Amino acid sequence: MKYNRCGKSGLLLPQISLGLWHNFGSVDNFENGENIVKAAFEKGITHFDLANNYGPIPGSAETNFGTILKNNFQGNLRDEIVISTKAGYTMWDGPYGDWGSRKYLLSSLDQSLKRMNLDYVDIFYSHRFDPETPLEETMMALDYAVRSGKALYAGISNYNPEQTAEATEILKRLGTPCLIHQAKYSMFVRQPEDGLLDVLEEKGIGCIAFSPLAQGLLTDKYLKGIPENSRAFSPNGHLKLEEISEEKLGKIIALNEIAESRNQSLAQMSLAWILKDNRVTSVLIGASSVDQLHNNIDSLQNLDFSKDELVTIECILE
Repeated sequence: MKYNRCGKSGLLLPQISLGLWHNFGSVDNFENGENIVKAAFEKGITHFDLANNYGPIPGSAETNFGTILKNNFQGNLRDEIVISTKAGYTMWDGPYGDWGSRKYLLSSLDQSLKRMNLDYVDIFYSHRFDPETPLEETMMALDYAVRSGKALYAGISNYNPEQTAEATEILKRLGTPCLIHQAKYSMFVRQPEDGLLDVLEEKGIGCIAFSPLAQGLLTDKYLKGIPENSRAFSPNGHLKLEEISEEKLGKIIALNEIAESRNQSLAQMSLAWILKDNRVTSVLIGASSVDQLHNNIDSLQNLDFSKDELVTIECILE
C-alpha cells in the first residue's frame, strides 16, 4: 500500500480507504463486516470512513465499528488508524437533526464519539453545504470540534468549487485549515473535474473520492444485465433502476473490454483511473466480502494508462 500526502498537511492516507456506508449496519452480518475491517488493515488500509447516519438503521454502522475497534484495535493500534465521521444529512427528527447548524454538527459529533466509544475522530466533516445556515457558523463548528480535541482535522464534503473556496478561506482565518474534501467521483460522475479539483490543488487540500465504482455499475455485476441481487434491486440501496439505461450498459461492456486488455477487472481499472490524477489523495471503496476487498486492492498493481487507453476511455464515456 502506498500512502499519499493529504494536500499540504502532514497527514498521509492510503491510496485506498474503506468506507462503511453499506454492509456495516444493523441489517448486515456483523462478523462479515468485522472480517472486512481486519482484512483491510492487514493489507495496509489505515483509513476508515463513516458518517453519523450510516446504517441502516442510522448510527448503527458507527455502533458496529465501535465494537470492531474494541475487539481488534486495543491499545496503541488506535494510533495506527485514521477514523472519520460526518454530519450534515438527516440523522434524527425535529429541527436540530439535519443540515449545518453549530448545534447539529457538535451534538452529532458527541453522539458519534459515544457510539464508537472514542475520545476523538481524526477527521470531522461537514457532510453537505447548508444554504440556510451562514457558512461561518458551519465552519466555526468544525473549528471548535478541532480546538476541543474531539477531532484532529476538519473536512468538507459535497461542496461545489465556489463553496469550497469560501469555506477554505473561513477555516484558514479561524486557524483550522481544511484538510480534505470528500467528493463523488467516478468515470460516470465527472463533476469534480469542473473546477473542484483545481480549487483543491490551489488551496492545498486533499481529495478523497467516494462512489468510485458508481454504486457498483463499474463492476462486472452488470455485464449481463441487471442482477436481482444488485443494489438496484435492494430496498436499502442508493442506486435506482431508472439510472441504468441501455446506453450505460453498453458503456460498461466497452469499458470492461479495455480492463480485460489491461489484465484487470472493470472495478480495478475504474479505481486506477481515478488514482491517475495526483490531486486525488485516496479512493473510498465499499466491500461486501473479504474477496471483493482484495480484488479492489489489487487495482494498485497497475495504475498506469497509455495515451491510447485514456483516449479510448474518453470516447466511450462521451
